[in-house]
Amino acid sequence: MKMNKSVLYITLATILMSGCKAYHSLYDDYQRPDVKSENVVRNPVDDNAYLSTADSTGFGNLPWRTVFTDANLQTIIEKALANNPDLLNAALNIDMAEAQLKAAKLAFLPSVAFAPQGTISHFGTHSEATKAYTLPISASWNVDLFGNLRSQKKAAQVALLQTKDYELAVKTSLIANAANLYYTLLMLDKQMEIVTEMQKLTKDTWNMMKMQMDLGRTRSTSVQSAEAAYYSVLTQTASLKGQIREVENSLSLLMGEPAHSISRSTLDSQSLPEQYAKGIGLNMLSNRPDVHANEMALAQCFYGVETARSRFYPSITISPTGAYTNSNGLVNPGKILLSVVGQLTQPIFANGQLKAGLRVAEAQYKQAYNTWQNSILSAGSEVSNALVQYNSSDEKSKLEKQQVDVLKKNVEHTELLFRQSSSSYLEVITAQQNLLNAQISKVQDDFSKMQAVVNLYYALGGGR
Repeated sequence: MKMNKSVLYITLATILMSGCKAYHSLYDDYQRPDVKSENVVRNPVDDNAYLSTADSTGFGNLPWRTVFTDANLQTIIEKALANNPDLLNAALNIDMAEAQLKAAKLAFLPSVAFAPQGTISHFGTHSEATKAYTLPISASWNVDLFGNLRSQKKAAQVALLQTKDYELAVKTSLIANAANLYYTLLMLDKQMEIVTEMQKLTKDTWNMMKMQMDLGRTRSTSVQSAEAAYYSVLTQTASLKGQIREVENSLSLLMGEPAHSISRSTLDSQSLPEQYAKGIGLNMLSNRPDVHANEMALAQCFYGVETARSRFYPSITISPTGAYTNSNGLVNPGKILLSVVGQLTQPIFANGQLKAGLRVAEAQYKQAYNTWQNSILSAGSEVSNALVQYNSSDEKSKLEKQQVDVLKKNVEHTELLFRQSSSSYLEVITAQQNLLNAQISKVQDDFSKMQAVVNLYYALGGGR
């Protein structure tokens, strides 16, 4: 007996010592690992420079109503946020994650069960039946010495944060999509306005050509060319009408409503912020919900590794029971029976499953790290692209304004010269076509500039 006790004590001491060595690795909290964050955003002007990693002015932290001040657009965004099924499902995911976190916290408490039992035994035909009953209340408490329950609770906590990140990511995407569709609609309206004006101008040119032909100053070919130019403009009008209808349908769907016309203002009346951050740091990129969600996935894998390690160490379960019983009919009336059972289980051989589980958890952690790292680089690339798009579109729009002013004069002069028989009909038609193309291009670049603001706001995690 003394020998058995000695062996038992030595075994327990060895287990506890190994547990103490693992204490720090099993009870550590997640700390952000080193990650590539330098030079993730290129300077939009200097090809060989990068934006500093200092804190930015917080464009991505601005409330969306501060960025998008158009009342019609605000109404569209509000309806989209209220009715979009993806956002509603994201809110339900948060409810589920909160329930899982609550269950993980309650795992530290003992489980209690009430399981009454009763039997009636009868031996032979003349013997009296024996009645036995037990009214037990039993409990079971898993003593979390090696952090198994703690790591699962921590994983549930970061999982909740991840679901909140997903909800914000859906919200950010909805706001950006609504704004881009709305500005697309305004761009198409402006192009329709330009094409309608050009439609009248080409019709007047066609009539002028017919008058010149009647006076014998030009040929029928000039009239045919002017007529073809007029029909070409009509074709663009029909195309724009179809595009406007499609964008309206998309906006209606985004708001969770049947397809209908959209109330809107004009492209020229829009006002968006033009001052942005001089530096884009890791903290700013981490505001992006998808980037932060990937880091929370990394934290989950960190606690997954801790959970896998804790399975190598013993589990201790304490199971007290209190029962009111007549002890198979031997005690009458019944009495209280109390018992406590302690169980220690130390894994010795588990067919390699514990080692395999740890290797899988460590590999998953590495995968999550790679995903998080790549999401930071992708976010930096998207910020870079938005800044380049803004600067490029702004520069082109200014040049195109000068081009449009010149081409308007060119159209006036060629028409005047044609009436004086000092210019050909081809020069008139070409001047008009060049003016139309330049005006359409300018509107597209004005829209692209506005779209760049939306994309930058999205790339910096805006949408709060």
